[in-house]
Amino acid sequence: MARFTRAELESFRDAEVPDLLPGPGDPPLRLLFVGINPGLWTAAVQTHFARPGNRFYPALLEAGIIDRPVDAGAGMTDADRDYFRARGIGITNVVRRATARADELTTEELRAGGRALVERIERTAPRVVAIAGITAYRAAFSVPKASVGRQPEPLGSAELWVVPNPSGLNAHDTVDSLAAAYADVARAAGLL
Repeated sequence: MARFTRAELESFRDAEVPDLLPGPGDPPLRLLFVGINPGLWTAAVQTHFARPGNRFYPALLEAGIIDRPVDAGAGMTDADRDYFRARGIGITNVVRRATARADELTTEELRAGGRALVERIERTAPRVVAIAGITAYRAAFSVPKASVGRQPEPLGSAELWVVPNPSGLNAHDTVDSLAAAYADVARAAGLL
């Protein structure tokens, strides 16, 4: 795994991480996971959900969505990215700029990111979108009473789910509970 000093990580503030989306010749996008925004470690290694302690990839593995571990803390390999694309899985964020913590984002940034996300969904046409983080979803889409799970309205043309945030800061969930929630969206997307 990569190692960074605090100063090195700070140098990635406001950096962007490219979306993991299918390219020409790849199978269609079935499931699009959406994070809140990249953390500094994620920006440093250019891999979504990469901070050590983040439970995203272990939960995907336990759910059976992927069948091999991903060492995201070191950064995804090209083979990892190709594997996700071949499975019809993509990853993006509501807000593109990296911060140390999601609570550094303003409500307006989240709302602007939500509008841009809808445009991305219309362009990429995933079957299912899973936004990881209820608080950010509520702010980005002005739905203060939304709860985790399948949402009553689609987002763009996609079936919309809100799933728990896999960050280690979210103490309410475990790899097991995250895996159960992620398996639900994968079944809806036809991946399981």
